[in-house]
Amino acid sequence: MRRGRSGRMLLAAGAVLSAAPGTIPALRAQEATTLEEISVTSVSPIQGRPAAPSPAPATLPARAAEVLPVVTNTFSPVTVVPQERIARDQPRTLGDALFDRPGISASTYAPGAASRPIIRGLDNARVRIQENGIVNGGVSDLGEDHAVPINPLNASRIEVIRGPATLRYGSGAIGGVVSTENNQVPTFIPARGVTGQVTTGYTTVDNGRTGAASVDAGADGIAVHADGFKTATDSYAIPGGIQRNSATESQGGSVGISAIGDRGFLGLSYSHYDAIYQIPGGEAEEARTRLTPNQDRLLARGEYRPLNGPFEVLRFWAGGSVYRHEEIGIGEDGVEGVQAIFKNREVEARFEAQHVPAFTALGTLTGAVGVQAGRRVLNSQLESFLPPTESRMLAGYLFEELAVGGGLRFQAAGRIEGDRLNSIATLFPGDFLPDGTDPASFALTRRFAPKSASIGALQDLPYGFVASLNGSYVERAPTGYELFSQGPHDATATFEIGDPTLRLERARTVEISLRRADGPLRLDATGYYTRYTGFIFKRDTGNRCDDDFASCGTGDELQQVVYSQANATFYGAEIGAQLDLFAVGDGWAGLEAQYDFVRAQFDDGSYVPRIPPHRLGGGAFVRANGWFARINLLHAFDHTEIAPFETVTPGWNDLRAELAYTQALDPAVYGATEVTLGLQGRNLLDDDIRNSASFKKDEILLPGRNLRLFLTARF
Repeated sequence: MRRGRSGRMLLAAGAVLSAAPGTIPALRAQEATTLEEISVTSVSPIQGRPAAPSPAPATLPARAAEVLPVVTNTFSPVTVVPQERIARDQPRTLGDALFDRPGISASTYAPGAASRPIIRGLDNARVRIQENGIVNGGVSDLGEDHAVPINPLNASRIEVIRGPATLRYGSGAIGGVVSTENNQVPTFIPARGVTGQVTTGYTTVDNGRTGAASVDAGADGIAVHADGFKTATDSYAIPGGIQRNSATESQGGSVGISAIGDRGFLGLSYSHYDAIYQIPGGEAEEARTRLTPNQDRLLARGEYRPLNGPFEVLRFWAGGSVYRHEEIGIGEDGVEGVQAIFKNREVEARFEAQHVPAFTALGTLTGAVGVQAGRRVLNSQLESFLPPTESRMLAGYLFEELAVGGGLRFQAAGRIEGDRLNSIATLFPGDFLPDGTDPASFALTRRFAPKSASIGALQDLPYGFVASLNGSYVERAPTGYELFSQGPHDATATFEIGDPTLRLERARTVEISLRRADGPLRLDATGYYTRYTGFIFKRDTGNRCDDDFASCGTGDELQQVVYSQANATFYGAEIGAQLDLFAVGDGWAGLEAQYDFVRAQFDDGSYVPRIPPHRLGGGAFVRANGWFARINLLHAFDHTEIAPFETVTPGWNDLRAELAYTQALDPAVYGATEVTLGLQGRNLLDDDIRNSASFKKDEILLPGRNLRLFLTARF
C-alpha cells in the first residue's frame, strides 16, 4: 500500500482524501484531487464528480442528485456548493452563494457586492477566505463594506470547512474556512483535449446581467486554463421602491498553465479582479459612496509523489496579491472625490508532506506534517482608520489519523504559530471621549504564539449513517486592525478604536454530528458548544463622532466602536435533510428541510452583537428526465437577543421556486455536451427582509421579488 493506491488516506483533519485510480496520467478525464478537495468524492452525487451510488433495486432509478450534498468521511461537517448549483444561482459574492445554507449567513453590507460569509455567528478575522488553497488577499476582513475579490461564477465548487481541519490554515480560521476551487492552476488534462463551460443570466430585481466562461485544455503533459466573467446591476428593487445607491459592476479573469507528469504536476496562474459598487443606506447613500476594488494575484501549486522514502505525497501552495480600492463620495466640504484609499500586499506559502501509512498493532496510521508562512502589509490613506500595519506569520502543524477497524477512526491535530504585528498604537481616554489633550501615539510591535490542538472520533453506523465527536482548543492572535484602529471609516459610518493591549483569544469547542450521504434519506446534523476566553468584538460605546476624535461625544455622523474583550459562550445547531419519496421517470420526487440557530452571550448576560436569527425552512423537489423543479420557504424568526444599542430585527419569509431543464447534446453536432435553461424566483412574497447580522439592517432591505433566467452550456 505504499504506492499507486486507489484511495489516499486521511489528511485534512480526518478527511479521506480520495484520488482517482492510478497515478497522475490516469487523471486525464477528471481533476486531480488535492488536499484542498476535502471529501469531494464522498459527496452525494454532484455534477462532474464521482460518487458511490446508493444501493437500490434494479427497477428503481438512481437517487436524485444535488439539493443536499453531504460529506460523511470528515471529522467535522463540510458544506459543499457544487458547480451545478453555482451555475443555477449565479451568485455575485460568496455571501450570496452561502447565505441560506444551515449554519451560514452573510454580512450583506452592500448586497450583491460586499457580502462576506458568517459561520455560526463568526465573521471577519475568524473566517478565512481562500482561493485554490491560498488566502484571497483582499481587505474584506477589515470592514464589512469591503468586497471579497473573488467572483464565484467560474468556481468548480465552494466548500465551507469547520472544526479541526481549519488548523491547517491559521488562527484566522478559528470560525471556519470558505474555500473556492476553480482550477486556475490546471491539475488535469481533459479526456477529449478540451472542456469548458459558458453561463449567462438576467435578474429582474436589479436589471442584472451576468456572463462567465471557463475552458481547460491540454495534451502531451501540458494543461492550460482560462476563465473570465463580467456582471452589472442597477440599484435593486425593494418592496415599495428602490434601494438607492446599490448598483454594482465587476469583471475579471485568469490564465494558468501546468506541466503534468507521471509523478505529479507543477503549475502557475495569474488572475485579475476589478469592480465598482455603491454602498446603500444612511450616510453612505447620501454621500453617494462607492468603492473600486482592484486586485492582481499570482498562484503557484504543485504535487510530487516519490517512488521511495517516508513520504508518499509532497505538496505546496504559494501565492501573492496586490490589492487596492478607493472609497469615493461627497466629503464634508460638499465636494465629491476620493475619501479613503486602502492597499494590501500579501504573500503566503504552505508546504505539506503526507507520510506513507504506518501499520501498528492498533491500526493503520496516516497523516501529514506541514509548514505555513505569510506576510501582510496594510496601508490606508486620507480619511482612514488604520495606520500602516505589517503582519508576519510562521507556523507548523501536524495531522494524524488512526483507523482501528470496524469503521472507527481517531484523529488528532496540532498547530503552533508565531505572529508579529508592527504599527502605530494610540492610547485613548478610558471613556473614549476627548479630555482636551491629544491621545498619545507610539510605534509598537506585538508578538503572539498561538497554540491549538484537536482530537476526534468518527464511527460508521448501520444504514449508512456516520457519527463524529470532536473536541478542540484553538488560540487566535489579534489582528492589526483590532490592535491599531484609530479613526473614521466613512463607508461603514463608524469611528473605530483598537486596543493595543489585546491578548490571545481562546476557544474550547465540543461538536457532535450525525450524517448520511446515500439512500432515500440524506442527513447532515451538527450541534456545537464553544467557550471563548477573551472574545474580541466591536463594542458600541454609545458615543457618536464626526471625522476626528475631538468630535466624539458631540458629533452625530459616525458610530463609535471599540475593539474589546470579554468571555463568551456560543452554542447552536445546524440541520439539513432530504428525503426521496417516490420515483418519477428516471429520478425522484422528495422533500427537504433545514433548521439552524446560534446563541451567543457574554458572561454578564448581554448578547454578542450582530448574530444571525433562528431559521427554519423546507420544501419539495422533483428531479427526473432532465427536469429539475423545486419550491422552498425559508423563515427567519424575530431576532430579539440583541446587544446594547441594537434594535430588534423582525422575522421574514423567503419563498423560492425554480424550474430548469438540462438536455444532453452531441458535441460533434452542437459543439456542446450539455445545455441547461432555467428560471428561478427569490423572495416571491416580496417580503421585507432585514439581516440581523448586518451593520446596515436598520438602513436597508435585502432585494425584493426577483426572477432569474439562466442558461449554461458545457462542452
